[in-house]
Amino acid sequence: MASISFRVLGPLEVRVAGRRVPIGGPKPRMLLAALLLQPNVAVTADVLTEVLWPGAAPRSAPANLRTYVHSLRRRFGEFGDRLQSRPSGYTALVEPGELDLAEFEDHAHRAFTEPDRERAAGLSETACGFWRGEILEDLPHSHTWAATVARVTELRLAVREHRLKALIDRGDNADAIAELRGLVADHPLREELWEHLVLALDGAGRTTEARQACEEAERVLREELDAQPGPRLRGLRSRLARPVSVRQLPLDLPDFTGRDGLVGDLTALLRANSGTRPTVAVLSGPPGIGKSALAVRVAHAVRDEFPDGQVHLDLGGTSEAPRQPMDMLAELLRALGVADAALPKGLAERAALLRSRFADARLCVLLDDAGAAAQVRPLLPGTGGCAVLVTGRRRLPDLSGAHQFDVDVLTGAEAAALLDGIVGAPRTAAEPAAAAQILRACGHLPLAIRVAGAKLTHRPAWTLRLFAARLQDEQRRLDELRVGDLAVRASVALSYEQLPMKAARAFRGLGALGPVRFPGWAVSALLGSDGSTDSDELDLLIDAHLVETASTDATGNPRYRLHDLLRCFATEQQGSPREDLRRVLEGYLALATEAARRMPIHFFGMTEVDGRKPLWRPENDTLLADPTAWFAAELRAGVLAVTTAVDHGFDDLAWRLAVSFTPYFDLRGHSEDWLRTHEIALAAARRAGDVRGQAIVLRNIGQVDLYRDAYPESEEAFGESHRLFTSVGDDRGRAIALAGLATALRFRGAIDGSHEHAQRALELFRQVGDRHGEAVAMIAVGAAWMARRCYATAGRWLGDARALAAEIGDRHREAHAFKRLALLCQHQGNLSAAREHVDRAIAIFDELGDDHCVGYANQNLGELCLCTGDLAHARLLLVNSLNVHRRNGDRRSEAEVAGLLGELHDTLSQPERSQDYYERARALWHELEGGAIRDEVPDSPPRLRSVSG
Repeated sequence: MASISFRVLGPLEVRVAGRRVPIGGPKPRMLLAALLLQPNVAVTADVLTEVLWPGAAPRSAPANLRTYVHSLRRRFGEFGDRLQSRPSGYTALVEPGELDLAEFEDHAHRAFTEPDRERAAGLSETACGFWRGEILEDLPHSHTWAATVARVTELRLAVREHRLKALIDRGDNADAIAELRGLVADHPLREELWEHLVLALDGAGRTTEARQACEEAERVLREELDAQPGPRLRGLRSRLARPVSVRQLPLDLPDFTGRDGLVGDLTALLRANSGTRPTVAVLSGPPGIGKSALAVRVAHAVRDEFPDGQVHLDLGGTSEAPRQPMDMLAELLRALGVADAALPKGLAERAALLRSRFADARLCVLLDDAGAAAQVRPLLPGTGGCAVLVTGRRRLPDLSGAHQFDVDVLTGAEAAALLDGIVGAPRTAAEPAAAAQILRACGHLPLAIRVAGAKLTHRPAWTLRLFAARLQDEQRRLDELRVGDLAVRASVALSYEQLPMKAARAFRGLGALGPVRFPGWAVSALLGSDGSTDSDELDLLIDAHLVETASTDATGNPRYRLHDLLRCFATEQQGSPREDLRRVLEGYLALATEAARRMPIHFFGMTEVDGRKPLWRPENDTLLADPTAWFAAELRAGVLAVTTAVDHGFDDLAWRLAVSFTPYFDLRGHSEDWLRTHEIALAAARRAGDVRGQAIVLRNIGQVDLYRDAYPESEEAFGESHRLFTSVGDDRGRAIALAGLATALRFRGAIDGSHEHAQRALELFRQVGDRHGEAVAMIAVGAAWMARRCYATAGRWLGDARALAAEIGDRHREAHAFKRLALLCQHQGNLSAAREHVDRAIAIFDELGDDHCVGYANQNLGELCLCTGDLAHARLLLVNSLNVHRRNGDRRSEAEVAGLLGELHDTLSQPERSQDYYERARALWHELEGGAIRDEVPDSPPRLRSVSG
């Protein structure tokens, strides 16, 4: 017996007796679609007229409707009576089992109400099977359908979620993950999908990916809606959260004395933290009163209450340049596991991300030496169970919600116990009156007592009566011990005068280093020793509490610091030769230069300057066992060293220091540090009259300007660099500058100029015998030929470049050649070869630890997947690449990927999403110098070429 079926869950289709019936042109199809969306219900002629002729119906519309209905009846044959005329319009009569939409809705509702989980899963599976694409995807949608389409689309998504949940419950996580990846890409703001994806990944044992999915969901909701995830997703994130593993508290002084009442109040306050509201306590008092020691003691006492760790941050409030919230937020976020590439650029965004991290953790945070409430506010949690201890010279009454504690001098008993602990109880017991006199002279100020005790300890032949007598003279006391603001200075002066000559010289020199955590060899540099081991003078300074061990750095070596008050005192002292500080700066320069040379990636630029006098350097080969870790440990100190060199008149070292850190800036994407140090370095090189130095610095500035999409500035810097290299006869420098200029021109679409400069660079590299540079220039020439669509020529250049890079062991350049060859093969239609090349490039970049280049190579892989029809994989790679480029501020690459995503959604017949991406790409290209295109763009799809050009 003949049957009829209607399908709207995909392209519109009618089948009679199993055969597809031709429905006719667009108007009959639109009319039938409107009727089938409301089966067995009369659809008025007015509504049908609006569907077929929105806003502009002809006078013949009623007659036309009758004609279209008649045509459809005739095509339906014996089932023509399914289209019925009604007084107000027309009705499509549909019996059970004939309309896929009705069947889908029936199975969906039965799935939701079926108590048996297996049957419910089967009903969901069947319901999903009715869909062949998007609803009526071959027809333009009428606004009169909007409610129905939205309802059915939402129901479909709910059914898919129901089915996926059943898969996850059964343990079929792999199948669920594959589908959920696509769903979260299509519906990134739907938290339920993220929850299912996280559960599936976790169930499959892919815990790291589950955490990453949580973080990605958090980022999307924050960026798109300025909202936090809901409680269920937050709960999943908390359950999956990796241990913070941050234990930054300084040593709890073993001879800490007194403060029992204050310690008890503070520990009780922090332990009373309910976990729903952060606790903030501010400890304020004069210099030398022991605020930091007290805060450290309390933080150690409550460690068990805060299992996620303890964070210590020095705010530098007493320094000449207090630390800025932007920099401190970056340090805190890194400590909590946020990569540099993921750091937001704005202050408000960084503070918001920090609050998000704090919200799901129980951390004790110690903010030491705060200068003002404005410095502290961005660093505070907004919710959750964290506790914050803030120390500072001044009270912070404008820090709303904080508990204020004044730290006073020690009581008589506490001061006596402190002196006993330092000097020894038998010694003080032998002269109790003299001990009491000393304490009174110290004003019970903890730092002063420690200084006095250290002096007595290092002078065992002295009696306490003798020292007490020295303090009796009022003028002498002003030199040795004072109270109030000057008390700290007098106390530090007393301790300083106890030091041996060489230790005092080292102390004065350490003050000039600025607010940094310095390595042990810095003391050797100040004293002119070889630096093979930490000096005895450093041990003396640590024992006198003038230097403290701050942390262990990424290389496993201890780092030290001067308390800011002690550092300020040290800088006031005279008599430390300028050459002492110069040796420290030379040590940083020598180590950075050698570390750059040992990096696994050959830096295309200059980090060494020939013909200069030898530099002082520590004779300790273990320091650079891992050059990348050394740079990571010394990043902040190295950046500050550039400014320190300028401040002390060492312009020749300032620009060289900046240049020596450039390979690490480049590897880890520290563009802000790169640009800031090089602006200082350029001025220093100019003051020093060092033309070659100016040329090197300008070359590096041109490179970072490229990364910032500042192409006119980049061309100007490269051009000026080339002019200066030419003036000093440095052909290798000329070649490097020309290669950079070629890249800048190619990015702007000036292919002829780019080709010319790359050829000139190649000739110069060959003349000077720089084979690494030769490989770079050959890749640039090949890229220019590829941009001209001369693929055979481009292939020869790129192949020769790859062979040369392999021959000289330049793996990084070899990977870049593979990446270009992949693009060439893609242009030529050889997609399998392209995939092979890009896979080899990714493998090399990954082996070298170059995460940035891995990200960009993944963009190429996503494009290849798009070309081969692997749309799900392409979408995942391209969406991830788009997010990476946004975080890095790379607008050019963001424009490329947006165009590719536009093409992808074109292929998926999703015109609205496709148009959104094309418009985004068009806007970005317009910003980038009026739509200039990269060499890859001319062979991209026509739609992409139109938006990028």
